[in-house]
Amino acid sequence: MSESPATGTADGATQVFVDHRELLFAIVYNILGSVADTDDVLQETWLSWTGRARRTPLEGFTNPRAYLVRIAVNHALARRAAITRRRETYVGPWLPEPLLDEPAPEDSADDRALRSESVSLAMLVVLESLTPLERAVFVLNEVFGYAHTEIAEVIDRSPAAVRQLAHRAREHVHARRPRYQAHPRVRRQATERFVEAALGGDIVALMEILAPDVTVWTDGGGKASGGLRPVHGRDKAARLFAGYATRRAGRGTGIDIRYRRVNGDDSAVLFAGESPYAVMVMDLTADGEQVSGVYIVTNPEKLAHVRRDDENRETGVAEGERA
Repeated sequence: MSESPATGTADGATQVFVDHRELLFAIVYNILGSVADTDDVLQETWLSWTGRARRTPLEGFTNPRAYLVRIAVNHALARRAAITRRRETYVGPWLPEPLLDEPAPEDSADDRALRSESVSLAMLVVLESLTPLERAVFVLNEVFGYAHTEIAEVIDRSPAAVRQLAHRAREHVHARRPRYQAHPRVRRQATERFVEAALGGDIVALMEILAPDVTVWTDGGGKASGGLRPVHGRDKAARLFAGYATRRAGRGTGIDIRYRRVNGDDSAVLFAGESPYAVMVMDLTADGEQVSGVYIVTNPEKLAHVRRDDENRETGVAEGERA
């Protein structure tokens, strides 16, 4: 049976969307910081794209990639309003939803690499302080290398306006987060030292590895354990972790640790049995010797997509330890 023109157009449009899905996911996630909202935006993007494709032959789109990015970014900007309203009633500190790097089949390595273009969790926290337009411009320009003229077409602004947005965003971000990146091996070692000290309640070790001005954010969303405000300073942070370790030991609760890459950084994913318990991401000082920030996500809604993975990886992920 021959394929009808309408069906062929729908199938072709869907394939074009699938071909660009990982790029769209990476861009939208960096704008929103939420996997669930990103998935919703991609669904809206697909509906908008296929609806337009039914009215216009695919041959009429000279640059489908640019058109899809424009649809996705504008849906993401519209979604920011709903996220802001949710944030106003959120219990305790709000952190972005952690994105775990997953192993990719050989034939999809390039696509998976696009998704891994997410900025660090610490950087996503900084991006939360930008306006939605500034954040979109920063992500497109700084993370994905879009030129100002290309971004102007995406957000329907003049190139001059985009340059101004980019300048403000860049100044704000670099003032709050100077450019540096510790060597991956140093990051991994510091991460493991911190997790061992924190879960073991080793005050002496914690005082050595925590920077004097360290800040700890715990996002439980009112649905899991978590502080109502960030904890600042090495002494308070060390007591916080020591107290947690003591309470956990008293309950006899076993926690399995899996060292995984989260938003591109070596991090610790904690499991209670088969269920995800927390994701811990550490931000390091410029020399990589101390922990300057700790981001702990315990809200089960933000861990719904986290899966246990006991297989070793080529990146050196450990089999896991019983804490």
